[in-house]
Amino acid sequence: MERKSFSMMDCSVAQCLEVVGEWWSMLIVRDAFLGITRFEEFQRRLGISRNILRLRLASLVDAGVLVRVPYSEHPPRDDYKLTAKGRDLWPVLTAMRQWGDQYAAPTGPPIELIHRSCGHPTNAVLVCDVCGERLDTRSVEAVPGPGRTALPHGHRDVPTPATRSRRDS
Repeated sequence: MERKSFSMMDCSVAQCLEVVGEWWSMLIVRDAFLGITRFEEFQRRLGISRNILRLRLASLVDAGVLVRVPYSEHPPRDDYKLTAKGRDLWPVLTAMRQWGDQYAAPTGPPIELIHRSCGHPTNAVLVCDVCGERLDTRSVEAVPGPGRTALPHGHRDVPTPATRSRRDS
């Protein structure tokens, strides 16, 4: 089945999926966070075909998530290292891991994160970057942002406080 491109969608989630939404991509990023850098290591750990791995690595390099760093000329070999853009996927990967721990790990989490400062197992928690209050779906609302473009005919925008109050009355 051919994959649909999300490149023209005016949605940050879709844009993220355009970069890391292919099968294997986030597992490659996960392994890069775990210190894996070499093609053979990725291939061995993931059990992915060499051809698919080559395509996914090239895609992640093209997207600026990974960078190739030569470590051997004869034969030519590269390390694949996370860029700043790639390292910024840590919260995404962490949220996916925590969801999997809660809903798809019946015997418990396969790995735990230990906070180096206090030495305790920890989970990431979303908080407001202004007041520090914990965030959940009931404590936020989606409103059009400064990057919002015109929507195609027939598409609904996120509700604004004004349209919500009209709708709710």
